[in-house]
Amino acid sequence: MKSKKSFWASCRWIYEVSNRFARIDRAGRSAVTTFLATLGIAFGVMTLITVLSVMNGFQLTSILPIMELSSYHLRVSDIPEENFVDFIDFCENSRKIKAVVPFYESQSLIVSDSGAQASAIIRGIPENTLDLDKGFAREINVNRGKFDLSEPDSIILGSKLARSLNVSIGDTVNLMALSGGRDVALISQNRKFKVRGIFQCTYSDINAGYSFICTNDAEKYFGKEVQPTYGIKLSDYEDDIPVVALLKSSFPSIKVVSWREFNRSFFGTLRVEKNILMLLVCIIFVVVGINIYNGMRRLVFERSQDISVLSALGGTKAEIKSIFIMRGFTSGLAGSVAGAILGILISINIKDIFIFFSDMMYFVQYFFTVIFMPDAAEYLSHNGIYEQYAQIPARIVFREVLMIVLFGIIAPLWASWQASNNVLNMSVAEVLHDE
Repeated sequence: MKSKKSFWASCRWIYEVSNRFARIDRAGRSAVTTFLATLGIAFGVMTLITVLSVMNGFQLTSILPIMELSSYHLRVSDIPEENFVDFIDFCENSRKIKAVVPFYESQSLIVSDSGAQASAIIRGIPENTLDLDKGFAREINVNRGKFDLSEPDSIILGSKLARSLNVSIGDTVNLMALSGGRDVALISQNRKFKVRGIFQCTYSDINAGYSFICTNDAEKYFGKEVQPTYGIKLSDYEDDIPVVALLKSSFPSIKVVSWREFNRSFFGTLRVEKNILMLLVCIIFVVVGINIYNGMRRLVFERSQDISVLSALGGTKAEIKSIFIMRGFTSGLAGSVAGAILGILISINIKDIFIFFSDMMYFVQYFFTVIFMPDAAEYLSHNGIYEQYAQIPARIVFREVLMIVLFGIIAPLWASWQASNNVLNMSVAEVLHDE
């Protein structure tokens, strides 16, 4: 009990002396250095959290539609007939798998009655896909018509694809050129489909190049040689690697493709962009750490007399060194916590912030235009770029926030520890003699 009390008493003494060093300085430079270091850490943490949250939201607006509408989490093909029932039972009994959807896929040149042409991917899916696959239903937004494939020769088009073909609900399109089996005619005027719905998602390439028909029509037009592929949706798409390993060990002859492999180049590019942003913003911490190191070395030199007095009164070198380490820790903790709070608040309200900047820029332009060119004021409008940015949802990842906060604490802590090594090299008698 006595040793525990002495330990806490020692910690309290170290904290109070460190806090006094931070507030009191003959020239006032220590207080300014501490404030600027804390401010730099807060700015770095706030910026990094905000940038990563917006980047995560931007990536999800592309990643989720691709995985839910295009690639699925896993694609399984080449399933032997004798293993088909076991494969379905395996998927239904697995806790990590929440949906299995069979689909056919082909490429086509679509021609409308007006003569407009566009290439597209034609995917045959079950009529009840919206019930089977909740992720698909969540990401697809049918803004005209409805997602109804119950009638034969019905088709759902992406919004940009429908615009390219100049068609609307109720119009007819023809799958003029269609890739398929050897029993399918490449060119035909008889593959006519009625547009039942037009969808839109947050990824423009899918809006411009995808269309959906029912599996019965796909089997009819794609040919007998075309085999279905089974799209698997997982409870957590990050669990794709263990599920792939389990599927291949249970069914060695099947072919399984993960969303990571299917979109390797695209997702790799997004990952590189995110890493570069992290690297650039982390330079802030490096600069702050260097400033803390130099400021702490100067502080050790300026406080040489105080250090000697503390040492003469019984303070060990480890305790005196802890004074400066404590100062770096408190600066890093205060800056990291403040920066994290500000970063999270900005990320949550990022839409309102972009709208605020849009309004502010508009009113500034309007003010000067009214003064210098009043006739042109009526032609001013809000900047559409800010409105587009405002539509990007920020996504805060807890582990990333925690990592940034820890890094914001460790950087000044390490700099203070390195700078305080000079304390161990000081001679008490020499310092007191010089003074």
